[in-house]
Amino acid sequence: MPKAKKRKAPITNNFIADPSSSKPQASRTLIRRFHVLLKKKTQLEQLLSEGADSKRPNPGLAEAKLSLNEVEHEIEELGGLEAYQRMSSIGQGNDRGGGSEKYLISWLKEIKVHEICQREKRRHLLLEVGALKPDNYRSCTSWIDATPMDLKSRHPDILEQDFLALDQSEHRARWDTISLSLVLNFVPEASDRGRMLRCAHNMLKDGGYLFLALPLPCVENSRYLTFEHLQLLMNSIGFNELKSRWKQGGKMVYYLYEKTSPVQTETDFSKKRVLRAGNRNNFVVLLRD
Repeated sequence: MPKAKKRKAPITNNFIADPSSSKPQASRTLIRRFHVLLKKKTQLEQLLSEGADSKRPNPGLAEAKLSLNEVEHEIEELGGLEAYQRMSSIGQGNDRGGGSEKYLISWLKEIKVHEICQREKRRHLLLEVGALKPDNYRSCTSWIDATPMDLKSRHPDILEQDFLALDQSEHRARWDTISLSLVLNFVPEASDRGRMLRCAHNMLKDGGYLFLALPLPCVENSRYLTFEHLQLLMNSIGFNELKSRWKQGGKMVYYLYEKTSPVQTETDFSKKRVLRAGNRNNFVVLLRD
């Protein structure tokens, strides 16, 4: 009788990062691995869901269930979403350059938003999606009214909420600015990333602003996304780029967009299209109905 094939142990068993570690490499390793696992978990759950709806027998479902259990176990070993949040929070420390909110605040001041608010005696309504700290905008409370939100709140003042599950009619044209800092790249499905951007457009007031921060390789080294393609995609949703910041060899890219009317384009954003050859990552944003 042939021996049963031994399953490979999760590769993270060799380098599980200590969530309390503040080493940049440990943080990046944990975050990258968590992204891979979450995407695989979503794919397996979708496969099992489709299999359950089918009347045809599918011997691959048992294997998929086993794989899903292994993925969920590895996620648990890594500390789950809470560990990811801790690593990201460490990365926002002043010793690492501070959080991305400093760029948003600076840009809003450059376009005189603070002066407009003071003149009109009102505060700028900002929805901060993926907030790891409750007080990122405490220095601007005289003119910014920030609502921090995250999938799993780490503080009583952070609203625990899935952005994609927000009531669209309730939030339509409600916000002056929406911040998606290191959020879009954490969404497992490419079509949900597109849906997130469309939801943000719907929730912003006319002339409102979207702040988008991504790891630079998502745009600079993707097989399916380039700077030019991202610009066309954002224009098609109805976002006009006002500001951008990144540097060659850097880790992040930051954008500030203004909500406008969607621009018609001949580019099909509903399907993947290889834009660069070579050894690239697979990050992509898809727009589907």
